[in-house]
Amino acid sequence: MVFGFFRKRENPSVYAVYNKIVEQARRPHFYEGLRVPDTIDGRYDLIVLHAILVFYRFGKEKDEQASAFSQEVFDLFFQDMDRNLRELGVGDVSVPKKIKKMAEMFYGRAGVYTEAIETGDHEALTRAVDRNLFPDEGDPVAASAIAAYMEATTQSLKAEPLQSLLSGNIAWIDETAFTA
Repeated sequence: MVFGFFRKRENPSVYAVYNKIVEQARRPHFYEGLRVPDTIDGRYDLIVLHAILVFYRFGKEKDEQASAFSQEVFDLFFQDMDRNLRELGVGDVSVPKKIKKMAEMFYGRAGVYTEAIETGDHEALTRAVDRNLFPDEGDPVAASAIAAYMEATTQSLKAEPLQSLLSGNIAWIDETAFTA
């Protein structure tokens, strides 16, 4: 038991924030009312979307604690993706390659979503959401509603006190206010 003494202590707030991201991404309205495909890819993309909004909020802080916390949530996100791939039966040799591809997808989406949010370009955000959440047939009406949800969520998260977020409290806006 001596070795456990030197282990890094895990922050329960990191798990709380990550769990809130996943819980929000699983809300039925996204799949039923906003027509996001209820598939592994659709669920992954909604988790990514919500994670990006949270990371964007933390990135606006010039605070080392917020930066470190954000990194811990990010690391937990990819640990969970690794675990999920293994549970789905992906072989040990393939997991790192798939995680790398997922990370590339994450950073690509983060760049496009963040730029559109920063510039207030609803149309660019809509196109990005449409391309990512509805890759097969497209759904510009649903994509526009989700983009509006993202914009409103960004403003809501901006109004949240940093300490509240760092303690694991995220008050998501009501996604059912956005319809396609």
